[in-house]
Amino acid sequence: MLDLAIILPTLNEAANIASFIARLADALGPAGWEVIVVDDDSGDGTADAARMLAREDMRIRVIQRIGRRGLASAAIEGMLATAAPYVAVMDADHQHDPALLLPMLRAMEGGDLDLCIASRFAPGASTQGWAAPEREARSHIANRIARAMTGIAATDPMSGFFMIRADLLRTLAPRLSGIGFKILLDILATAPAPLRLREFPMDFAARTAGESKLDRAIAFDFLIGVYDRTIGRVLPTRFALFGTIGAVGVAVHLAILWLFHKGAGTDFLTGQIAAVTGALTFNFVLNNALTYADQRLSGVRAMLAGWARFAGTCAIGAGANVAVAEAMAGRGFHWLTAALAGIVVGSVWNFALSSRFVWGRF
Repeated sequence: MLDLAIILPTLNEAANIASFIARLADALGPAGWEVIVVDDDSGDGTADAARMLAREDMRIRVIQRIGRRGLASAAIEGMLATAAPYVAVMDADHQHDPALLLPMLRAMEGGDLDLCIASRFAPGASTQGWAAPEREARSHIANRIARAMTGIAATDPMSGFFMIRADLLRTLAPRLSGIGFKILLDILATAPAPLRLREFPMDFAARTAGESKLDRAIAFDFLIGVYDRTIGRVLPTRFALFGTIGAVGVAVHLAILWLFHKGAGTDFLTGQIAAVTGALTFNFVLNNALTYADQRLSGVRAMLAGWARFAGTCAIGAGANVAVAEAMAGRGFHWLTAALAGIVVGSVWNFALSSRFVWGRF
């Protein structure tokens, strides 16, 4: 009988996948479980490595996602793809200890819990093997904010290792944002009532191979989570982030213009060209890293092509801005109202075109 599904969202984990699944098998025994590897089309052949294992072991399944990225959405997709009554989400990089799975499952089968969390910070846990004091300090801060956001007293609501009732997950799934890395925070914040949970202290280890993909994105990812649970209730989170970056870009534009025109004494046109180019580049880079983190462009060629497309979409948006503002002003609207309407239309147009032609699929 199938009791537990372990979901492994992966990106470039070919060097880890076989040894980690072997650890799962040692911890769980011969039956009653399955592994679903949800791979975001890794360039190192992770999906193919998992398929080779699946040919010999019927307990292993593989989902290879094309054109979709992000740990949270991968975890949701995997959790919805099993008939097991309980699902666990783990990383395949050996930082999470499979020995906790059976105690967590036995606790869940008691019927008194909705969720079990493997905590890095509960009494008895250890992060000594992590050997990353800066990231540990950031995680402590993020957890404090997460507790304030969700009202949950858990020590590690940002953990990447947890187990949940599958029927509960299916109930919550339509309301989950699926954005970023921290799916547990999304679940805790989405649940209409406090979940019955228990934490298990975990010895959090270092990666055995590869390079962490969270180091460069964890701060942005947490900001996305905050946005989704605040502004995201009114506006789509991506649009809110896009608009915020655009607003900051205005300040960048003015700063560059002042630096060139007033500071360096260039003529206004030269300063304006430098300001437009600088602000455009700032907006593109930050949107690539934050707003579209799950569709991030990488590599010099892709970045240059993306920048050119972004410049083109912004030029069209600027035209729409001017056209709408001019039309409203010509019909007697106050100049400020007309200007704001132009900004809104231009922003929506830029967002729609950028989502499609810069970070989307043609």
